[in-house]
Amino acid sequence: MKSDRSLSLLSLQRPELLAPAGNWECAKAAVENGADAIYFGLDRFNARMRAQNFTEADLPSLMKFLHLRGVKGYLTVNTLIFPKELAEAQQYLRTIIAAGVDAVIVQDIGICRLIRHLSPDFPIHASTQMTITTAAGVEFAKSLGCQLVVLARECSLKEINKIQQQTSLPLEVFVHGALCVAYSGQCLTSEALGGRSANRGECAQACRMPYDLIADGQIVDLGERKYLLSPQDLAGLDVLADLVKSGVSSLKIEGRLKAPEYVANVTRVYRQALDRVMEELDTGTRRRGDAGKVVQQISVSQEHYNLEMAFSRGLYTGWFSGINNQELVHARFGKKRGVYLGEVTRIHNGQIAIKLEAPVKPGDGIVFDCGHPETKEEGGRVYGVMSKGKETLLTFGRSDLNLRRVHVGDKVWKTSDPELDKQLRQSFAGENPQFQRPIDLEIYGEVGEKLVAIARDRLGNIVQVESEIPLVAAHTKPLDTERLQEQLGRLGNTPFCLGTLTNHITTAIMLPVSELNRIRREIVTQLEELRSQPKRWELYPDVSFQDLLPKKQHAGTRGRGDTEKQDAGTRGYTETVKLSLFMPSLSPSLIVLVRNLKQLQAALQTGIKTLYCEFEDPRAYREAVHLVRQQQQKHKTDNSSLLTHNSALSTPNSPLPTIWVAPPRITKPGENWILQQVRACKADGYLVRNYDQMQFFAEDRCIGDFSLNVANPLTADYFRQNFGLERLTASYDLNINQLEDLLTSCPPEWFEVTIHQHMPMFHMEHCVFCAFLSEGTDYTNCGRPCEKHEVKLKDRVGSEHILKADVGCRNTVFNGTAQTGAEYVHRLMELGLRHFRIEFVNETPAQVSKTIHYYSQLLQGEIRGSQLWRELKLQNQLGVTRGPMGVSALRS
Repeated sequence: MKSDRSLSLLSLQRPELLAPAGNWECAKAAVENGADAIYFGLDRFNARMRAQNFTEADLPSLMKFLHLRGVKGYLTVNTLIFPKELAEAQQYLRTIIAAGVDAVIVQDIGICRLIRHLSPDFPIHASTQMTITTAAGVEFAKSLGCQLVVLARECSLKEINKIQQQTSLPLEVFVHGALCVAYSGQCLTSEALGGRSANRGECAQACRMPYDLIADGQIVDLGERKYLLSPQDLAGLDVLADLVKSGVSSLKIEGRLKAPEYVANVTRVYRQALDRVMEELDTGTRRRGDAGKVVQQISVSQEHYNLEMAFSRGLYTGWFSGINNQELVHARFGKKRGVYLGEVTRIHNGQIAIKLEAPVKPGDGIVFDCGHPETKEEGGRVYGVMSKGKETLLTFGRSDLNLRRVHVGDKVWKTSDPELDKQLRQSFAGENPQFQRPIDLEIYGEVGEKLVAIARDRLGNIVQVESEIPLVAAHTKPLDTERLQEQLGRLGNTPFCLGTLTNHITTAIMLPVSELNRIRREIVTQLEELRSQPKRWELYPDVSFQDLLPKKQHAGTRGRGDTEKQDAGTRGYTETVKLSLFMPSLSPSLIVLVRNLKQLQAALQTGIKTLYCEFEDPRAYREAVHLVRQQQQKHKTDNSSLLTHNSALSTPNSPLPTIWVAPPRITKPGENWILQQVRACKADGYLVRNYDQMQFFAEDRCIGDFSLNVANPLTADYFRQNFGLERLTASYDLNINQLEDLLTSCPPEWFEVTIHQHMPMFHMEHCVFCAFLSEGTDYTNCGRPCEKHEVKLKDRVGSEHILKADVGCRNTVFNGTAQTGAEYVHRLMELGLRHFRIEFVNETPAQVSKTIHYYSQLLQGEIRGSQLWRELKLQNQLGVTRGPMGVSALRS
């Protein structure tokens, strides 16, 4: 019988242990192995759509089971929600709130607004999909009504401590499980390569695939290292004491796609380790820091073995200890391995000899790793184990193994331990509770009065039970503390164990054992009844998401700096298109984003009036702004009003060119110097990517970039009204139909749409340059290979994807093939959209000029979208594809 008897009032907060549950068995496994809470998804709107998941019909029974066991249940609604899904999402949320779920984990900003509109007190947890890395991000979540924030996994302990000190909301961190190489909520790889959005729970795990590294046109020989974007699995066991000291409120185990044995195994390890850490930190009997070392010593034995057998691509502390690009990604495989046993030393007479580094026994499953995990690997169950000197001889069943495919030097991994699996399955088998949570008892009584027992659980539930007969004086065997503990502590087959018992009886009294047993049973019954009652959250009956939809715009309601003369969103679309022929303010605008000065110069020569710059080094923004200012001066002094062939969409009275610069997509604690460097260039405005930047550039002209994940009108309205963003870039997760829905549910002049780009697939803290083109661990000792080499990653089908680093040493992998939405432009113009963006990465100035020319012709109606697509593909050889926007059969 397992129990959590060590809970007590501590000087340090005991973090909640939060376990994953993809189905009922996993939920039981988590509960019976000591989880304080579980998180789970239903069959819609959750980021693990491949999990078995629960249904709405399961909710009442699931929550009753969890609450009876003293466990909370958090439901994931951690995807982006599209405009036409809002009505369905609203009914879904009403069901969730009414079922007494303890909280929802949310990514979409509009859904946070909707939840708070439906209920003033239902708890919202900001998902790691919100990409929160700083105190500013936490405060942003708080402004939405969130009660807890799940920090990005890339936060170090040092950064977590800083955020904790600067904010008031509870923080949650992932403590164990698979690590995404990209920032959660910012990964567009599955979308770019297969039309499957990770922001919609359909991650295709492209990070686990092999890649070749190409530097300056040549493949770099990395030996067995092919899995360049596949991090080892996170294991925070060794830094558990430091996490507790940081003050985080919740420790989260990843794994809603994993088996119940995994859930049982990992939950049990962390439950026992966390209790041990809390006890050691609380007693103060050890020197400062010793508690963490004790955990580390234990972790390398049975606990570490158990975690490796649960699921392991290699275990590492992730980013907790800071950045170490040589350790995070070993790159030798991207799939489960298990426990390393050693290398094959010889093969003889059907036996395989290895120098054993970990225990192995008959029945264990092993695999032989020859350095090519992408191929079918040889493996099987061990039949016999025999020690011979320094070697161990393994034998297998006759048909179990093809010895010709096993080689001296192969690495040997234990992938299965049936004995451990059996123990784990037994931990959550049967109907009786196996993990019990403590209740504290207070006993009162005097001769002639009834005995009174007051019981409290650690969730705040309290019951009082009295004896049915009065107490009498005891001549022998009085009812002392020991006898009370013995009788009232018999709580087998219940969710409870006896924590503390405080005996307030001061005289020698007695009560029949049968009556003590009845009192005990009544305590259990009443506590179970209290626990089983669903949470009663306030739920407004007569409100709707429609109350939050953007209102028709009137003067004074636009974002800061908006120069539109009339409200295109309040007219019919046909009228708007007609007016655009006569009113420059309604003419389509082509926006060009460039990533170096040569591209900027080429764009300026075409007459483009709105320019975005995203440079690797923000210091270069000063020169970029200087170039644009020179062009502005030239424009002022040039009295000619003739249109030239290259002047894209200009008119005799066309405005001066403006330059907007972009800070890096991620801001971490202590990185405001980068934002100061960006602002120092004195650009016309800023392309903001995150919560810190909206705060930092609050007094400047700003446009919201795609990384804000604007996918519905509730999100768009929040950014426009609360942050005064002049425009918003529509989410890249929207296909053409969903984009149309967004434009018809909001004033279309709120938006710009990117119609040509190399999709930014992975955006990551992991630096490929440092990891594989240097021996350094981070920017302090890598030698900056990112400044010396042009690097691409070649995937399994031969596509070469562009790798770039930013000033924060974060890497972005851009799709090697540009995509276009050109065929939908005229339809979008009919809907009132006027701002169209094209982006460049590594194109030459000539390619930039030619591409701008074609898109200028497209917006002027001189060519059709299909013609542009063919022309660019055949003449410019950009390899443009239609991209994920092209879901429908719509053609312009």
